[in-house]
Amino acid sequence: MYDGDSWRPESAIDGHPSGSSSDEQDGPSDGSEDDSGDTRTASGSGRSADEDSSEDETGINGGSDIESIEMPVAMWDFNHCDPKRCSGKKLSRLGLIKELRVGQKFRGVVLTPNATKTLSPADADIIRENGVAVVECSWARLDEVPFGKLKSPHERLLPHMIATNPVNYGKPMKLNCVEALAAAFYVCSMPAQGRLLLSKFGWGEHFPHINSRWIQAYQGCSSAEQVDDLARRMVEEERLEKEADKKAFKESGGIQGSLDRDVLASVGGAKDAEEDRSEEEAEETRALQDDFSTVVRITS
Repeated sequence: MYDGDSWRPESAIDGHPSGSSSDEQDGPSDGSEDDSGDTRTASGSGRSADEDSSEDETGINGGSDIESIEMPVAMWDFNHCDPKRCSGKKLSRLGLIKELRVGQKFRGVVLTPNATKTLSPADADIIRENGVAVVECSWARLDEVPFGKLKSPHERLLPHMIATNPVNYGKPMKLNCVEALAAAFYVCSMPAQGRLLLSKFGWGEHFPHINSRWIQAYQGCSSAEQVDDLARRMVEEERLEKEADKKAFKESGGIQGSLDRDVLASVGGAKDAEEDRSEEEAEETRALQDDFSTVVRITS
């Protein structure tokens, strides 16, 4: 997508244009699919501009599909993962992300576990003007990352989200590189950009759908504080719901209770079936008797 560094606004990235990773690099990601994967949407392709304009432009399926991202998308890659499975490396091969050197400054939003402030829709203008970057590193090797050398005035934590990548599927806050970047675009109401990145992975389309209620909730916030409060409430509500379900399951006898109910249902069903068969046989017998009496009367 990007031709050399022509995409790189001088206001967004400082340092030499060459973004080749040098000293260290990172990556808790994975990805397959061919490098020329087409963009996809849940509602299919071929949507017209008129159809898109009638939809919610900020929803997970909103906005027209795009083929490139105008704002900078970058990463500091610390080579913690298998390059063949690293989602950041794949985006780099496709020209959808720029690799930064340690010490190189990025003026957009940087998604990093070292941040103290959470991403919110209030960061949308920063992303539109200067882009978004991610620290691509292993969750198990955070202590090896020189966060002090990754320079940005806008470091952000991601709010609560659920991973859908093959390595950490279903785990809260274990997003890989492409999921983190897509999450930032979705939260800041830029679904087309998030959709483009995720479309390069066979599992990518599941991320916005599994996280739709979180994304839509965050989009309604106006500050990092609101996002934090909302996330805490939603996580607590989810915990209480799971506890209630667990309690109800236990009170109903747990697994044994479920098996007993299944057996009773099966026995009851078999009994009903047997009764139905008996009734059918009785009806057939009566019908044959009626037919026989008719024949006897006619022939006698």
